[in-house]
Amino acid sequence: MEEGDKLETDGLRAPPHSALPSTTAKTGSMEVSNYSIMSRPGYGTKGRQISLLVNQFKVSVQAVDRLFYQYSVKITHGDDVPIESKVVGRKVIDKLYETYSSELAGKKIAYDGGKILYTVGPLPKNKFEFTVVFEETFAKSYPGERVKRSKQSLRSEVFKVDISYSTKIPLRSVALAPKGTSADEYQDALRVLDIILRQKAANKGCLVIKQSFFIDDPKNSFDVDGGITGLRGFHSSFRMTAAGLSLNMDVGTTVVITPVPVLDFLLANQNVKEPRYIDWGKARKILKHLQIKTTHSNMQYKITGLSEKPCYQQRFLRRIKNGECSEDEQTMETTVFDYFFKHRAVELSCSKFMPCLDVGKPNHPVYLPIEVCSLVPLQQYKKELSPPQKACMAERSRQKPRELMNVLTEAVRSCQYDKEGILAACGTSIQDQLMQVSGRILDAPKLKVGKGEDCIPCNGRWNFNNKQFLFPVKIERWAIVNFSARCDTSHLSRELINCGRSKGVHIERPYALVEEDQKMKKASPLARVDEMFEKLQDKLPGEPDFILCVLPERKTSDLYGPWKMRSLCKFGVVSQCACPTKITNQYLNNLLLKINSKLGGINSLLSAEQTSCIPPIRDIPTMILGMDVSHGSPGRSDIPSIAAVVGSLSWPCISTYRAAVRTQSPKAEMIDGLFKPLPNGNDGGMMRELLSDFCATSKGLRPKQIIIFRDGVGDSQFDQVLNIELEQIKQAYLAPGELDLPKFTVIVAQKNHHIKLFQTASPENVPAGTVVDTEIVHPRNYDFYLCSHAGLFGTSRPTHYHVLLDEIGFSPDELQNLTNSLCYVYQRSTSAVSVVAPISYAHHAAKQVGQFLKLDELSETASVQEGTATMETIPLLELPRLHENVECSMFFC
Repeated sequence: MEEGDKLETDGLRAPPHSALPSTTAKTGSMEVSNYSIMSRPGYGTKGRQISLLVNQFKVSVQAVDRLFYQYSVKITHGDDVPIESKVVGRKVIDKLYETYSSELAGKKIAYDGGKILYTVGPLPKNKFEFTVVFEETFAKSYPGERVKRSKQSLRSEVFKVDISYSTKIPLRSVALAPKGTSADEYQDALRVLDIILRQKAANKGCLVIKQSFFIDDPKNSFDVDGGITGLRGFHSSFRMTAAGLSLNMDVGTTVVITPVPVLDFLLANQNVKEPRYIDWGKARKILKHLQIKTTHSNMQYKITGLSEKPCYQQRFLRRIKNGECSEDEQTMETTVFDYFFKHRAVELSCSKFMPCLDVGKPNHPVYLPIEVCSLVPLQQYKKELSPPQKACMAERSRQKPRELMNVLTEAVRSCQYDKEGILAACGTSIQDQLMQVSGRILDAPKLKVGKGEDCIPCNGRWNFNNKQFLFPVKIERWAIVNFSARCDTSHLSRELINCGRSKGVHIERPYALVEEDQKMKKASPLARVDEMFEKLQDKLPGEPDFILCVLPERKTSDLYGPWKMRSLCKFGVVSQCACPTKITNQYLNNLLLKINSKLGGINSLLSAEQTSCIPPIRDIPTMILGMDVSHGSPGRSDIPSIAAVVGSLSWPCISTYRAAVRTQSPKAEMIDGLFKPLPNGNDGGMMRELLSDFCATSKGLRPKQIIIFRDGVGDSQFDQVLNIELEQIKQAYLAPGELDLPKFTVIVAQKNHHIKLFQTASPENVPAGTVVDTEIVHPRNYDFYLCSHAGLFGTSRPTHYHVLLDEIGFSPDELQNLTNSLCYVYQRSTSAVSVVAPISYAHHAAKQVGQFLKLDELSETASVQEGTATMETIPLLELPRLHENVECSMFFC
């Protein structure tokens, strides 16, 4: 799941009291089980107790016998044309309430901006038909709504509104939820409560993004560069927990278009100083659908495109009446430039030779000169951010725990959600203090490093100072290729050899130091990479064990994807990319951690792994899977999604993995390539590869237990994980003729939530290993929060683990300790990671292999244009297969 997506609160179906399959159905020769989400079997007890605060505020509801009444809303305009705009819809309903409040018995309403509204108690009638008239200019709207806004100039406009009764939603289900009522019952009530929060924010003119609200206030904004602005706001939503109803409050940030003149925006966005350097092809893409306001008429429009000709040449037909009292009209052709000069008294200067903005319809263009147009505030920026922009957002979004606590407490007090409207009518009371909750600090696992030494992490961190890797590799034939003119590769190789020696990694002198020809600097990235490989082959006596590739830029180099594709797919050589700005011992240590792992070495193991005493893995062959899906850039529906699954090797070891990666339909979250029967009867799916290598590295044994960690899915998709993805894994397991299925444990990890934990007795982040499985967790389902890492910046966010199925039968303590331990086997670093290593590896594998897909190849293959693509019309590009020399390596490390 991509950075920036929000998860819906508690959007899962009601679980049964057992994790066993509820029904079975025959599919071919196999019984397909329809699983349901398991209930909580108990609570953990191990670890040191710690008193915590959480960013949730207890909510009590006095009038639990009240009923929400749901009504369908239909708003039409003109010849019964339905209104789709949430901006217009909210304006119409506000006007309706102002005009017809007495007909509605003065009842407060909650409107979702679309086709539903709610009241507490019934309206006087089950069906209403209202006519809403706007006598004055209806030009202003809520600028923050993510909706289609065409020209807002509705004078004396008439709307017809039909309201009809749909159903009743009992508020009592909220009170009964902690006692075991089904999720289906209280979810409807929670949805109404969240709509109330959204409506309050919309009425204040906020930008509303699901349950996050952002107001146009300079105090909350900061420049991100490139014509965009970072904006701080708040997330607020109601959550049902084991302790009852609560309000979850968190800070949030988003990115909006900077509200400046359009020309200034284009200069900043393309990083050019003069208009003559603007790329109008890029400008057309970035401006489409943005809202602008004109300086000469103060009217608001939506940009639909750019004119084909510059302003002084772009002609249009102007209608002219023959006389003041005449109805007859004639048309006269003129240019946009002349029209504004002669009839609007606007003397255009800089935009005379630029294209005009088109704010009309496809068959009826309306042209405006760029210099009379400014972007309106609170327009969400939906393109992917560059690495420097992401770094800026991360830096400016950080808040220390104590600072965040104070901000959230003050926000709840100032919002006063429970003092007005429907929440007040329900007798709702929201406490203004953070909830207190009990947590436990799990012990960090002991690690084994080189020479039989033990390494005990301290608050989730350790180092290799005066220590060696557990299983270091020997590198005999290797080379350095240099795309950067700033790097002294001779010095780099010497320092790397010396540092490797101290870690037990024997590195011979490189066979070749290959520098890029200056004449290739302006060639395409792929051509530069191919030229470098040709030079490398001429200098090497045979296939190298390893290549160190020095890139000119860190994280932003367009050489990275082509280099990885050629090295991993065509030549079958493990490589490590680097961009050293300063060659320090710490930098070289981090480089060697990755190199050693990629070449088959092991930096450290859990002590329990080496002694084969991880219950209940030690006695039964057990495989651990990590699964993730990486999607294309925001706003691109023509980029295939990349699914990656990593599987553990060499049972009973749980620290080494291999990956299988496939493309699938754009934006599809469920992995569909786990089992792929081929016409010849073979299986071309990902699981076959992983199972085969597990067997080959585990003394010929097939796994009898499989633990699945799945990342990137929301609560509403849990059933699909169990009944689609798990079924594919079972089919892949049985495909070679196996008769008995293994036992499965399925766990979903979520990072994209809004729960934060704070220490009551310290201003610092919670310690590494902090776990909470009471009070703030789900009323019935099996979940827990684990902060396995030590947060150095800002406020730590725990990972929310949901146990969907546990046929293996872990106790809560065993499962929590295993999960915590899996955060310490991440070979790329010397600190515990925030989510289990198999998921982190799957994410890296998907991201790295996704670099193989070049946009120019995609655009040539696809027959649809951007913005009009659907999943059915997009040709699915196949990824190039990894070379057999590297397909089983930890290339993603």
